[in-house]
Amino acid sequence: MLPVKASDKGLYMGLVAERAAVEHGDQLIILDHDMDLLPDAGRKLTFAQLAEHIDDMAARLYAAGIRRSEHVALHKSNGFDINILSSAVARIGAVPVQLSPALDAESVVALLRRLGSPYLVTDAAKLDGSFADAPLAEITSKVILVAGSRPGAVSLDDFAGAPRQEPVVPHADLPALMTHTSGTTGLPKLVVHSARTLHGRYRPQAKLFDMIRERETVALHVSYVHSRMPLALAVLLPRGHRMVVMNDADPQKAAELWAETRPGFIESHPNSFMEWEELVDHPLRPLANVKYFSTTFDAIHPSTMHKLLHATDRSSPLFYQIYGQSETGPLVGRGFTRATAQGADGRCQGYAFPSDTKFRLVSRNGKEVTRDNPGYIDVQAAGRALGYFGERERYDTQVHGGWWRGMDLGYRTDEGCLHLLDREVDSIPGIHSTLEIEDTVLGRLDELTELVVVPGPGEKGVPVVSTRDDLPLDLDRWRSAIAEWPQLAEPVQMKLSELPRTATMKVQRIELSARLRRRAEQRPA
Repeated sequence: MLPVKASDKGLYMGLVAERAAVEHGDQLIILDHDMDLLPDAGRKLTFAQLAEHIDDMAARLYAAGIRRSEHVALHKSNGFDINILSSAVARIGAVPVQLSPALDAESVVALLRRLGSPYLVTDAAKLDGSFADAPLAEITSKVILVAGSRPGAVSLDDFAGAPRQEPVVPHADLPALMTHTSGTTGLPKLVVHSARTLHGRYRPQAKLFDMIRERETVALHVSYVHSRMPLALAVLLPRGHRMVVMNDADPQKAAELWAETRPGFIESHPNSFMEWEELVDHPLRPLANVKYFSTTFDAIHPSTMHKLLHATDRSSPLFYQIYGQSETGPLVGRGFTRATAQGADGRCQGYAFPSDTKFRLVSRNGKEVTRDNPGYIDVQAAGRALGYFGERERYDTQVHGGWWRGMDLGYRTDEGCLHLLDREVDSIPGIHSTLEIEDTVLGRLDELTELVVVPGPGEKGVPVVSTRDDLPLDLDRWRSAIAEWPQLAEPVQMKLSELPRTATMKVQRIELSARLRRRAEQRPA
């Protein structure tokens, strides 16, 4: 593999919209929701209006007292205004800390304490709800409301008309953004990015879009607090793609929105794509104009790719899958076509991006790493984060001679493709790969909308299933589909809405496993 080269420039979030507006000021961003921050802005704004809102909010935040290099935690109800605020914070040289709206109050309070009295930008819904009993005055420098008023907080409304500020461009290696890990193994870790490492993540994603000759309408349903969202803006805005930004993954609402906007490119989480399988035969034909599908958060099941690729009228559509980690950004990727998706090995994640990323496999037991003896996946990436805020030693334990070890397990094929089998923490004795079982069974049973195999009581693998319209699972079909895995326990059926999820819609496997154990303990003997 080619050596990984660090970026020779930085990506400055506070300048992206302003620079894009010079050439594409009239291009549109279409939202499926109203913004708490800008209730009168409506659901359509031009790139020029976006740049103006970011500049305006930067001025208001400065007037509220925020200065260069200070930490500004953003924790509010879901919406695209999170990214407007984050860009505004960055524009005055402060460090936005993007905290998921889905985080529980206990976790948010713990992270605010770790940050050491940051500013907190939030909304009335959070103050009246999850923060109602939180000691915010003790653990923050100031609480700033996006709108309205509450005791003990100032409001951005109070600073309307504040003098505009010249944008600040910090050194490329200073902290520029903090996001957090999924929290599937406990309290999320705060991941620190610099302008240089953000540009390192931008490079492979920009190369992908540079291969797209047409200027497509791009529909995005991704977490606003994940590093992917500011990078998506950095890729899409300068290239002048019309954008459709979505809060709601509900299939019917998505169908109506896409029937109107006709996206040619859709990016989302794997679980959302699974929900959208029912749109394949929808009378509005919302997927008819899609040329490209993309998922960057997790592996996606081959059967899902196959169904969606056959729902479009476009010639030679492509489903692009990228595997990455919170600490590194995108690592490997590959595309699937109508001809290759159905028969694909769902564990195949793809190939490294030349000069941007590379990987190696390290044995756990001294024996050769193979499919039957998977090893640690170590990576080098131009986008690797600076560290975990307040947890330097914890971060350093995963660095091995310049390689980052994310604790995922896999192997490399003879063709050089990386195959991901499991996270080490999710592996179950006697099961080669839980993810492989899930891929196979989901391909066999169309009635399933989700399948997760997790350790249950006695460390036995328990399949947790969700079905379309929550219909009872057909046990005869189920037993036929899982016949080669007699070691599995009886299936547990749950509604999709009952499954614990991260900000990027991944099922929280450790929490789900704990729930199953608690349920077993409470069951009468």
